[in-house]
Amino acid sequence: MKKILTLCLIMMMWTSIAFAAVNINTASQSALEAIHGVGPAKAAAIVKEREMNGQFTSKEDLMRVKGIGPKLLEKIMDDIEL
Repeated sequence: MKKILTLCLIMMMWTSIAFAAVNINTASQSALEAIHGVGPAKAAAIVKEREMNGQFTSKEDLMRVKGIGPKLLEKIMDDIEL
């Protein structure tokens, strides 16, 4: 019984990590690539925009990045955080 409870606890912890939102102000390029719809080019552009113009103050600021428009932003809104 103890093993089953331990296994359940480990699985719950893993699930919460797997579905955690990505902080667009601190995430590495590889972490940004984990967002569904954001590939290597967009992830690199997000990092570059952040380095050139400072942190994003809202999720909508992501639309400053070439290739990210309203449709993609709506799609990834729940997967990102500030």
